[in-house]
Amino acid sequence: MEETISINDIFKTLKKRWKLIMLLTLIAALISGTISYFLLTPVYQSSTQILVNQKQSENQLDSTQIKSNIDMINTYSVIIKSPAILEKVIDELELDQSVDQLSQKITINSQENSQVFSLTVKDSSPTKAVEIANTVSSIFQKEIKDIMNVDNVSILAKAEIKENPTPVKPSPLLNIAIAVVVGLMAGVGLAFLLEYMDNTIRDEKDIETLLDLPLLGSIQKISQHK
Repeated sequence: MEETISINDIFKTLKKRWKLIMLLTLIAALISGTISYFLLTPVYQSSTQILVNQKQSENQLDSTQIKSNIDMINTYSVIIKSPAILEKVIDELELDQSVDQLSQKITINSQENSQVFSLTVKDSSPTKAVEIANTVSSIFQKEIKDIMNVDNVSILAKAEIKENPTPVKPSPLLNIAIAVVVGLMAGVGLAFLLEYMDNTIRDEKDIETLLDLPLLGSIQKISQHK
């Protein structure tokens, strides 16, 4: 015996279990909001911009030198996160963390065919993120002269502390929105599961579906008073 589900049956199930669906959705949103606002540690980020450009002896641009500077960014990205730079940063700022821990907070982003790259630092303190970003940039600018025997690094923009810094994560509103969608899907799924497991016979249609036989007649319920 094959069972088919019509759109009308779907709407009936959703209408019947709407309280369960809304309850699960609300619970998911409350849990997500509580975790996002009260349990997760906010993370702030701050960035500096660094230019890689060898000083030219003539008043013209050397395309070969520019290409070389762009290629050097990949090497500089590794050097910035190396112990040769980060150990000095830890000593100068008196940070209570290892080189590996500090390295995980630093991200280097560069655009294709650009001599400028950004150094981004994430930390639970917005002030500390700014301090680390600026210190790493300045120490890198000083040390690269001895490490690579070149003087082609300039700091275009330093990191600055904003008046009202906003954490980059967690994003409570996004987390709550995701939780609402997940809760709604879970509620709908549970509603159909309960409906599928419910074998209660409610009307004539249920009898026809269960027995796969046409209904010839029915007996109306008569009250005791009548």
